[in-house]
Amino acid sequence: MARRRPGPGPEVPDRDDPVAEARRLLAEVVGTFLLVLVAAGAEVVDAISHGAIGRSAAATAPGLMVMAIILSMGDLSGAHLNPAVTFAFGLRRDFPWGRVPGYVVAQLAGATLACLFLWGVYGKAGLLGATRPGAGIGDWQATSTELVLTAGLASTILGTASRAQNVGPLSAVAVGGYIVLAGLWSSPLTGASMNPARSFGPALVLWRFDQLWVYVVGPAAGAAIAVGVARLLHGPGGDPEAAEAASGTQR
Repeated sequence: MARRRPGPGPEVPDRDDPVAEARRLLAEVVGTFLLVLVAAGAEVVDAISHGAIGRSAAATAPGLMVMAIILSMGDLSGAHLNPAVTFAFGLRRDFPWGRVPGYVVAQLAGATLACLFLWGVYGKAGLLGATRPGAGIGDWQATSTELVLTAGLASTILGTASRAQNVGPLSAVAVGGYIVLAGLWSSPLTGASMNPARSFGPALVLWRFDQLWVYVVGPAAGAAIAVGVARLLHGPGGDPEAAEAASGTQR
């Protein structure tokens, strides 16, 4: 069930409809499953194939997958796929805080299911794509890198969703392209996670949480910084266009 926003424009979903909300949460589970399947799976397949994929392909694949998910499921849930993105939308007042926990749980569930699938089919090859600081990279360096990377990602997402710059489907190109670029230059440093769910899935299945905090604190802080930057560049949040981008239109 949907209700129409006053004035011209597309229908926006009824936030009180439990069936519509269940669809949105399912879209987050499926979308995050596919993202982590590709992001973590690239490391698994690279290990099994003795380097046949390579770093460039492993960095490019998640960006292309995010692009596909935004285009195919963005109208359902907003295609957050990332607790840091949900957190940023909440801070920006583009997404209701009451719906944040459900989205985060759905994202963590999708990531975990992807890693369970990889484990069941391929074993623990490539450590299931676990994100860990690279050789010689300290925890504070990795946290700082993830902070900056996530700030850039969240700034791209918030910027293309604002009233000042609502680019619609082209946001998929901007977000996917950013993920590819970030991965190409920084994956040897931290794995270029930018996503607590992406890092949580392998950590849970492997039961190795010693450095997971790096991939929670860094992205969370980066998301908060991005919200501050968005306020300076685009003004206060909460506009209808951004709220639509954050929640989908649910046709």
